[in-house]
Amino acid sequence: MDSTKKSAPRMLTGEVISDKMDKTLVVRVIRSYIHPRLKKVMRVSKKYKVHDESESATVGDTVEIREGRPLSKTKYMYLARILNAHS
Repeated sequence: MDSTKKSAPRMLTGEVISDKMDKTLVVRVIRSYIHPRLKKVMRVSKKYKVHDESESATVGDTVEIREGRPLSKTKYMYLARILNAHS
C-alpha cells in the first residue's frame, strides 16, 4: 500500500508592495528569528509573486497567501484572503 498523504499548503502573511502586473501581486513577507551565535533577533524579508485572479488587493494591504502549483517560472503562490485593506 502506498500511503501518500498531502500536507497542508504553506500559508504566509505579508504586505502588498506592488500591483502593477496583470493578475499578479508582489508581497513582502517579513520573518524574524533569533541568531544562534549572536543571540539577536534578526528580521529577514522575502518577496513573492502572488496570483490574484480577481485583482482585488492593492498596495499597502495585508494579505494571506498560500503555496500552490507553479503558474510560471517565479509565481507559485496564490492569494488566500485580504486581512487588512489599506484604504
